Amino acid sequence: MTTISTTSVCDSAELQQRRQPRTDIVEEAADGPDRWNCKQGPFRQYQRTLVAQPLVAKPLDALPNDEDNYKVTETTSYKLAVPVWAWLFYFPVRRAIENRKEKYGYWWAPPDRLDRRAATVLGLLAGIQVVDGYLGTVLTQTITFAVDEFGHGNQAQGWVLGVVRAGVLIALVTAALADKRGRRSLLIGAGIASCALTVLGGLSPNLWVLGGSQLAARGLSTALGILIVIVAVEEMPYRSRAWAASVLTLSAGLGSGMAVWILPVADLSVRGWRAIYLAAILGIAVVAVLGRRLPESRRFAETAPQAPLGEPLRTRRRNRFALLATSAFLLAMYWAPATGFRNDFLKDERGFSAADISLFTVTTATPIGIGILLGGYLAERHGRRRVGALGVVLGAALTSAAYFSHGITLWSLTLLGGVLGGAAVPALAVYGPELFGTYSRGQSNGAIVSVGVLGSAIGLFFVGQVSDHMSAVGPALAILTAGPLIVAALILTRFPETAGLELEEINPEDA
Repeated sequence: MTTISTTSVCDSAELQQRRQPRTDIVEEAADGPDRWNCKQGPFRQYQRTLVAQPLVAKPLDALPNDEDNYKVTETTSYKLAVPVWAWLFYFPVRRAIENRKEKYGYWWAPPDRLDRRAATVLGLLAGIQVVDGYLGTVLTQTITFAVDEFGHGNQAQGWVLGVVRAGVLIALVTAALADKRGRRSLLIGAGIASCALTVLGGLSPNLWVLGGSQLAARGLSTALGILIVIVAVEEMPYRSRAWAASVLTLSAGLGSGMAVWILPVADLSVRGWRAIYLAAILGIAVVAVLGRRLPESRRFAETAPQAPLGEPLRTRRRNRFALLATSAFLLAMYWAPATGFRNDFLKDERGFSAADISLFTVTTATPIGIGILLGGYLAERHGRRRVGALGVVLGAALTSAAYFSHGITLWSLTLLGGVLGGAAVPALAVYGPELFGTYSRGQSNGAIVSVGVLGSAIGLFFVGQVSDHMSAVGPALAILTAGPLIVAALILTRFPETAGLELEEINPEDA
């Protein structure tokens, strides 16, 4: 419990104002004379009390009319309902409690005031998302070192990175089952199983066994990521879904960064890259502990089973699926090789060591969080479409230019491309869960991700083949930049605007 107590002198008007329930960081409800508790807010426990005593003697600095003046002691005790991350909000929340405002609104907080359940669920999901981010980064960070140990080149690397994408079929089945059996159990099972398979990958005797274990592990981690976003969208207030997506994206980035932090062990031995896989054993404990506290999705538990859809709704669903699947395909076809071949590009074309790659990645990737957080905020305030389209265009253009650069220009373009591209992530990430009803949300999103993975596989095969022939990654990647440009046009002309709408407004079949 955090307790904040202040004593001051105030007049009758100020005392009356303090006796009004707060409506800023917390919405209070009266709990007796001069005592209030939490009606809505991100608190597990909360209480505010006032003790007002009329001044007997007029102090030198008192206001006139001492009979109207009071010595007021205000005490607020609270405990945040944010598991794992409460320490991160300690000072912002304390400052908000100390400085009362007329209404809710903080730059560091979601646009909507979260209640206890939403804050708890988002905190748990963000913790599990760190594990998912780690699992999704292990192969791309280590494949260039694994192929060296096993005696293969860029073409084999491209084949492994592409074939592993077939694991999305596992994600498709898992996400579809979540529409029938619920989100929670499948989310926990997918996370634990993916961690276990990743640990086994660290013991692989050859590149093909590594690829096979990662095929299953990546499929399950993909399912984990889908279910995390679905649960978040189903639990968050209607004006905070994109903001929640930005928080989850940052959490995934933290997990990815952990894999990068460990990467320098690859310089110690030709087999050093295996330690990154073995570290995934810690993820099993994280998913098990946090998953045990995670409730079933509120909308899945409360929404009545859908009646058969009429033809207009079926047509709308098909059109939405085609739009999102096409966009996912084109974006993945570009971004998969843009990130998958970056370490290879830095190592072979720019002469970076493993430590150099780690420093480069941390330096250029860490500021992406600014773009992601800002993108989530802007997507709620100004709409998904403009933020998404601008981020997609600038992110892809600058990233492609970086593959033709050297020195400080390479670092700068990579950083700017990541920040601006990151702004589009929360704006676009919520479209998949938002545009489908509760009982088709998992299946539809699993299918969209599957199409996206097909695009990533094609992009990886293409860049792997062309870069082997041209001894450079940049020209092949420049060709694929057309994909994000097409997607930006689709966002502006065909995507619906969903900011500020309840899921039941977007999908009337759930109402």
